[in-house]
Amino acid sequence: MADDKKTRFGLGFWILVAMVAGIGVGVLMGESAAAFKPLGDLFMRLMTMLVVPLVAASIVSGAAALGATRSAGRLGVGTFGYYLLTTALAVTIGLTIGLVFEPGSGLDIEVMRSRFSPEYADRGGQPGFWPVVMGFVPENPFQALTKGNILQVLFFALFAGLGLSSMAAERRKPVLDVVQGVTECLIWMIRKVMWTAPIGVFGLLAHAVGTFGWDVLGSVLKLLVVYLGALALQAFGVYPTLVKLLSRTSPRTFLAKLYKAQLVALSTSSSMATLPVTMETCNKELGVSKGTCSFVLPLGATINMDGNAIYYALVATFFSQLFGIPLGPAEMVAIVLTATLGSIGQAGVPGPTLLVVAVLLAAGLPVEGLPLLFGVDRIFDMLRTAVNITGDAGCAIVMDRFANSPDSEVATEPSS
Repeated sequence: MADDKKTRFGLGFWILVAMVAGIGVGVLMGESAAAFKPLGDLFMRLMTMLVVPLVAASIVSGAAALGATRSAGRLGVGTFGYYLLTTALAVTIGLTIGLVFEPGSGLDIEVMRSRFSPEYADRGGQPGFWPVVMGFVPENPFQALTKGNILQVLFFALFAGLGLSSMAAERRKPVLDVVQGVTECLIWMIRKVMWTAPIGVFGLLAHAVGTFGWDVLGSVLKLLVVYLGALALQAFGVYPTLVKLLSRTSPRTFLAKLYKAQLVALSTSSSMATLPVTMETCNKELGVSKGTCSFVLPLGATINMDGNAIYYALVATFFSQLFGIPLGPAEMVAIVLTATLGSIGQAGVPGPTLLVVAVLLAAGLPVEGLPLLFGVDRIFDMLRTAVNITGDAGCAIVMDRFANSPDSEVATEPSS
């Protein structure tokens, strides 16, 4: 946040200190470190309290500003296309690396059977096309707000913003002034809440590390290492390359400025909780226009889950190798399609995802081994969330150049 510069050590520094302290306390105290969990829960609740109304207000004002220009259509189509492209690349990377490095080979399946469970076999059903479409449209937008249904909030706010953009300027301005005033108020509140982030991060990590399934980790350690490699390729290969080719921002600047948002994502495991930090970083540090940030980043926090997509593909190869079931061309296509389309709309909140069940079933793979991974899902969740928000920021930079928003102030090298 902007207030960082008023102190010798900025907020990012203290978040990093809190992460190290939380990991240390978790290792030393073990399960007793769960006593610090309420600190993390309180921070997450404060962020959740503010992020949904912030998304609604910023999308309304951003859509209204963009809708009055010729760039709205290009921005919308370009954003969806970009997210779909990077997700497809992520799945392909996960599948390829999984086939090359074989994280599930050489493991003794009999030793692991005690952790297997059949309870997930009936949870892999994918909704049809029309149920998915209907899920975007709220029956009651206020109910969507109170329930935190971010997809429905996005739909209504985008529609309302475009409606405002169609009004005469003198009638539109008073409404937009109110919306922008609410946005500024919420940003002020979030800045204050963010100063409690080190305490919350400490509590979250102390609990996560203290209650971590270390005994389980040993059996899936190779999968974790391979997953780290795949995430690194996506975060430090795919995204910087696209930024270099499609924007005026240096890849080095892009990665250097995002560290604070990545730390928050890593510790909270939530793209939505990290959203205010990502928006502030992209606008203030990377020079992305407010209109583009307000549209691209909330959408990305909801539908852009590249880290998850890599995870789905890798888990599929892991279990195919563990159970000795070869993957043919048809099964690989099923994995790519299910993981790509399934990750769109995956909620940007922490917790193990059962969408991996659908991916396994689509490839004809057993699902009873999933509890083996759910025991250590927190560490996978932390890593994939940091990659997800990196992809969101990369899209915002590219789309700001592509859409040529009138209020864009993108610079080749944004100032610190």
